[in-house]
This record gives sequence, C-alpha cells and structure tokens, in this order.
Amino acid sequence: MRVDDHAVREALVRIDSHVVQTPIFRNDTLDQRLGLRLSLKGEHLQPVGSFKVRGAANMVLSQSPDALIAGVCTHSSGNHGAALAWIAKVCGIPAYIVVPRGCSSVKKQLAMDLGATVIECEPGMAAREAKLAEVAGRTHALYVPPYNASEIIAGQGTTLLELQGQTSQLDALIVPVGGGGLFAGCCLVKGSTQVFGAEPAGADDAFRSLATDILVREQEPDTLCDGLRATLGSLNFEIIRAHGAGVFLASEEAIVFAMQLIWRLTKQFIEPSSAVTLAVLLENRAQFQGQHVGLILTGGNVDMDALRSQLLSDDAMIDWENRLLKTALSGVPQCN
Repeated sequence: MRVDDHAVREALVRIDSHVVQTPIFRNDTLDQRLGLRLSLKGEHLQPVGSFKVRGAANMVLSQSPDALIAGVCTHSSGNHGAALAWIAKVCGIPAYIVVPRGCSSVKKQLAMDLGATVIECEPGMAAREAKLAEVAGRTHALYVPPYNASEIIAGQGTTLLELQGQTSQLDALIVPVGGGGLFAGCCLVKGSTQVFGAEPAGADDAFRSLATDILVREQEPDTLCDGLRATLGSLNFEIIRAHGAGVFLASEEAIVFAMQLIWRLTKQFIEPSSAVTLAVLLENRAQFQGQHVGLILTGGNVDMDALRSQLLSDDAMIDWENRLLKTALSGVPQCN
C-alpha cells in the first residue's frame, strides 16, 4: 500500500464509525504564560485510552475476511497491544499480544480485559520479534505492526486531519515520537503547518537519526515514557526526513512537570508519553511565540505504581513554574 495524504483521507473514512472524534482543550492560563495559543487534542479519550486505535483499526479494517480468519498478532509494550485487542474484539477475531516482561501492568491488563491472549517474552526487540514469529507460526494470525507499516501510518495521520477540521489554521504541531507512526502520518497531511517531534532525552534515537541522516536501529532507553521506548521505524524515518521535520528533546523532570501541569490546569489525566509535547514547548517556547500550536495528548493509561515515586512535590512544581513560565525569553533554541 502506498502511503500519502490520499491514504490518510481514505483511512479517516474507513475508521470513522469506530473511533472517537476527540475534543480540543484550551487553557487561558497556559496561553498567557507561554505567549501563544495552545490547542491540545485529547487522544487519551479514545477507546482504550490512546491514539493507537486509529492505526490498528485502519490496518485491520483494510484486510479481507480471509486474511483475518486466524486473528491478529503483534508485539507491544503497551498501547498498541490494547488497541489491537480492542479492534479484534470489535471484529470478533482472536488477538495475540507479545509483551516484554516489566512492561506497564496497566496496559497489559487492559489487553487481557479485552480478551486478547497475552504472551510474555524477555525485554529487547530481538526477543520480542522471536517470540512473535513463534506465535504467528503457531496461530497463523496476521501480524499488525506497532508503527512501521503504511496502514498504521495512514491511520495515525487521521489525528491531524481531524484536528484541522476542528480548529483554525495551526502554525505548528508537536507530537510525541516513539516508533514514529504518528509523526510520519501527520507529516503527510501537514499542509502549511510545521510538524515537530517531541522525544525524551533518554530515548533520543529519532533526534540522532535525523541529525546524522542515519537511522538508529538500537538503543537502551532510559525514560518514564514507556510508550516512547521503541526505536524509529525505517518507513517512518524516510517520511519524516523527506518532510524536513525536526525533533526536540525533553528531560525527565520537565516531562513530569508538564504532565502534572496538564493534570492541574485541564483536569485531563494523561500519561508521561503525552506530556513530552508540552515539556518541549515549555523549554523551547521562544521559537513558538505568538503562534497557534497544537499538541497531541496521545494516551491516558497511567501506571501510578511505576510513576508515584517520580512525581514532583508542590515546592518542586513551584520551582519549575518559576523557571519555565516566569523567566524572560532569550534566544531561539536549536532543533535538528
């Protein structure tokens, strides 16, 4: 399947009756403090709490009945697995999800609650792919990749297509980057909007790939953002590079601060992987002064047991607010 803006528009029609047209959140306090207009798209309110339902639904619904007769399978550390389990349940077919040991218990349980068969494997992409090959060989289920496939990219790109119909022209859009399906899909339909990726500094393979023009295929991520630990897909890399999109990095503390700030100001309960967008905006706001900026809040499946010890105290939140929201702007930061 060729993936372009036309494929994204077809995907929006295909998945329309299965996904939610998620709302846009505005906050005057953030606008005033940042000196820009901010529109936050609430993809954490999709079925199973993640934008991932768009790509999974588009790929599954693109298949013939014969291709789905044995069900679907994938490897996933979280939201993609739950999304595939959800669309499989909708279609009445089996789903087999390979998950690495130590992944989010919340997301793993979500897939099981939706009726998926969950198979554990050792951490690491090689172990995941080996176990998936075993499962696919035994079940003959169709493999639905987490991000590196045309149908997935087209489905994820419907996020921006939908946002464009809900608000006035965006000057910039910032999206989280893990495997890059959402980033690549949004690039395909960006029009005159500048699209940027947001990545944790402890999982910066997309930043390094674009900076060196060589795809980083392996890394050892060190970040709370469990949804952003995957390495950039090869197809996604080619699309993102062709559109000249850049990536900003955010520290772990900035991500946690941004997440707690969104919790407090918008009352929306998002996970760290979603908050990386606001984190990079806060740390690079000079570049976006006076603009209309969109942020995609990609997921809301928070594992509080894993996160609780990392949350900032009230005093720490005040310190971060003074540092990021009240300091004078100076210079324009660099983005690859």
